[in-house]
Order: sequence, then structure tokens, then C-alpha cells
Amino acid sequence: MPAYAAKRFAVALLVLFVVSVLTFTFTNVAVDPAIAIAGEGATDAQIERLRREYGFDRPLYVQYGEWLSGTLAGDFGTSIRQRRPVLTMLAEKFPVTATVGGLALILAFVVAVPLGMVAALRPNSWIDRFALGFAVVGMAMPTFWFGLVLIIVFGVTLHWLPVSGTGTAAHFVMPSIALSYYSIPIIMRLTRAGMIDVMASDYIRTARAKGLLPRTVLFKHALRNAVIPVVAVAAVQFGHLLAGSVVVESVFALHGIGYMAWEALHAADLPVIQAVVVVLAGFYILLVFLSDLLNAFLDPRIRIA
Repeated sequence: MPAYAAKRFAVALLVLFVVSVLTFTFTNVAVDPAIAIAGEGATDAQIERLRREYGFDRPLYVQYGEWLSGTLAGDFGTSIRQRRPVLTMLAEKFPVTATVGGLALILAFVVAVPLGMVAALRPNSWIDRFALGFAVVGMAMPTFWFGLVLIIVFGVTLHWLPVSGTGTAAHFVMPSIALSYYSIPIIMRLTRAGMIDVMASDYIRTARAKGLLPRTVLFKHALRNAVIPVVAVAAVQFGHLLAGSVVVESVFALHGIGYMAWEALHAADLPVIQAVVVVLAGFYILLVFLSDLLNAFLDPRIRIA
């Protein structure tokens, strides 16, 4: 297990390094940092002075080395638009993003696991077809469109829920629902497939032959083993939800990391954009790494492979 963990950790570090290189390169090639700092109406002389002052006239690999050393030390630079440390801004906004992502993941499990169980117990029935159709719609439906539908129905028409902001718990209801629909199809299909395989296994037939109650067979023996891959994939799904919050927070005007990234894109605030991409990618890679370790712990065959 330690050797497997070390190998996966090395791969995770390599992936994060590649992400940082691509992020820094693409953002600096797409937008001239000196022009972004100088703003509209700046003269060529002012832009050139800023380029020399901030070191943007140096080779890109030298700039990347300095940026990487600062990032490893926890210094993501200063926001061009707000003139504040980017790390402080991230610390302020991350709780909102984590709250929306966590609520969305919980809601996805609450809906998807029971639905997958029922579909597996009644294969090829109307409930099974409904569950599969529900999953297909969820995978095909754009998150921003679903969010707008929720706003129109529950916010504008019925006036049940607030449509923007983070003032109360009610502000997180619609964003969590919109974001959870991204993970429900995956979790539901994994649960359904796992339950179908488990229900056809020998130990389930043995449990039934011993006269155990149906609910005991279902929950203690079948579901307990069927949800193992679902639990393992939960970490990966949480990473997806954190990354997907950029769209949801923009639709509902939630002041989290996603909304901050949206504002930074419009303002060409390169330090904020770079920090958001690297931080979200880092969280996702960390969650995938933990998921790999959990899978290896649950199934020792993975370590050998």
C-alpha cells in the first residue's frame, strides 16, 4: 500500500505541475499583463514602463519560475482589479463554494441512491426506464439552463426562493439543486449496476435461503456491497462540483470562487484567474488521489495492477 500511495502521489504532483504550466502560459499569451494593469486609455510608453517594472519583458519561463515559487509559498500575487492579495480573496470566497458543492453532493446521494436501488430491483420496468431516462436528461441538460428554469419557476413565478445572493440558507437551495443534477445520473447508474450485480450473487441467494427478512438482505447484505464504488467515486464527484460551481455561481450571483473567477475573466485579472484554476485543479487532483487510495484499500487487486 505505501508503494502504491507514493506512486499515485507522484502522478498527482506531475499532473498539478502540468496544469500550472499550461495555466500560466495560456493566460499570459492570451492577455498582455501590462495592458491589463494599465487599463484602457494607457499610452504605449506607460504600458512599456509597466512591462519593465513588473518584469513582463523577461522570458516567460523566468516569469513562471517566480510565479511558481510564490505560489508554493502561498503568495498568489495581487488582484489587478481589487488591489488585494489573491490568497485573502480565495479564503473569503471558498466557504461559499464548498457549501454549495457539499450540499449538492448530499442531495445527489439522497436522490440517486434510492432511485438506483429501486431501478435495480425492478429491471426493465417503468421505474427502471424512468430512472434511466432521468439520468440521460441529467447528463444532457446544461447546468446554466436548468438554473435559469429554477429561477423562473421558484423565484420569479412562485416567489418561494431568492434568486441571488448568499444572505440566508434559502439562497443555497436552488444553486445546490442545479449543481446536484450534474452528479445524480452518475451516482444513480453506478448504484443500479452495483445492485444488479450484487443481487445476482451467490451470497444473496444464500441469505434468502436462510430465511432472512427481505429488508435485511437488501440493506445489510446487498446495498452495503453495492455502494462501495459509489462511495469511492464521491470524492471525484465533489471535485467536479467544485469546478462546476463557476457556472452555477454566475447564474445565481453567489459570491464564491466561481463568481470571482467569472468577474476576473471579464476584467482580465490574470493573478485571480491563475489562482482559481490552480486551486480548483489542486483540490480535484487531491480528491482523485484520495479516491484512488480508497479504491485500493477496498479492493487490494488494484494495488497489484
